[in-house]
Amino acid sequence: MIKRETYIKQIRPFLNKNIIKVLTGLRRSGKSVMLQLIQEELANDGVAPSQFISMNFESAEYAPLKTGDVLYQDLSRKLSEISGKAYLFLDEIQEVTQWETCVNSLSVDFDVDIYITGSNANLLSGELATYLAGRYVEIKVYPFSYLEFLDVCRQKEEILSDQEAFVKYLQLGGMPFLINLDFAKEPSYLYLRDIYNSVILKDVIQRNRIRDAELLERIIMYVVANIGHSFSAKSLSDFMKSENRKAAPETVYNYIKACENACLFHRVKRQDLVGKKILQLQEKIYLADHGIREAIYGKNSRDIDQVLENIVYMELLRRGYEVTVGKMNQKEVDFAADKRGEKLYVQVCYLLASKQVKEREFSALLAINDNFPKYVVSMDELEQSYLGIKHMNIRDFLQSGKL
Repeated sequence: MIKRETYIKQIRPFLNKNIIKVLTGLRRSGKSVMLQLIQEELANDGVAPSQFISMNFESAEYAPLKTGDVLYQDLSRKLSEISGKAYLFLDEIQEVTQWETCVNSLSVDFDVDIYITGSNANLLSGELATYLAGRYVEIKVYPFSYLEFLDVCRQKEEILSDQEAFVKYLQLGGMPFLINLDFAKEPSYLYLRDIYNSVILKDVIQRNRIRDAELLERIIMYVVANIGHSFSAKSLSDFMKSENRKAAPETVYNYIKACENACLFHRVKRQDLVGKKILQLQEKIYLADHGIREAIYGKNSRDIDQVLENIVYMELLRRGYEVTVGKMNQKEVDFAADKRGEKLYVQVCYLLASKQVKEREFSALLAINDNFPKYVVSMDELEQSYLGIKHMNIRDFLQSGKL
């Protein structure tokens, strides 16, 4: 089992505290394993396993407990049989209707430390926030970073150069179960397609009662093909019309929002870096895992500039940044990242292959009039820093930890 210390560090301060720990993220991104790692952490601190209660609501074993009041009655009985503090682990809680009232009541009525996971980005919106009134903390779990991917390769004693490992990461992405497939291409792609189909069926179509699955599939494939490109619901609607397929902009937006809620898509707004305001038009979309793109669409090698952007964007999320696309007059900065006032700017390209490309990538950053760090990230092996703008090879950037 891979020790995902990045997330354990976030959770550790809240162990044994009267605050509900909520882990959210894409299906199969490692949330269930995180619950096991938390149990290991608690056991190392002296908590007896007999104090643990675990339920995975994707299992048929718990099908009779998928309503909040029935689940509460069952857990009340089990918690009453435990002497002292109990530890409750509820996996894929979104499968339980009215789970919010159940979890809230358990936290009030019993001496229990609660950990829950869910595959819905809106898990903490609406009712839960109202019921718990700030007595929860959210930890977002993502597929393996490149650094975690390297650790996995080393644990499997794979003799790979840094370049070879990155090419494999570029092709397969970071879904944790791939370690059990020895990162073999065809079995990995088959597994990734299965994840995609499961997310679309369970978390998008069924949860949102979508009737036109064929239209949904067309919209998703358009987005997947155009990750990192400017997007608007109207432009996609117009494209569908050119393909003789009607799709109102509102329908397009709702379908993309459903994929976003399923943690498959990440929508990135534009920010005017001069006026410091969020712009409403022409957003960008990235995938939670670029390996899924290769499995369902292919062409990661052909579209390497887009995929590198996707990888860098997800890395910034892992490091806790809020990310926007920066607009500087007529120039664009791929990512303007902010973590509680700690800012940085990042341009991503495949290669600084010519003077014109270098001018394009560096000029947008040079136009920003502040002293926060600015990076150009590419596949180039030789450093080409310029006028205070730091150039980094993407592998070094991904392994650099705190920049």
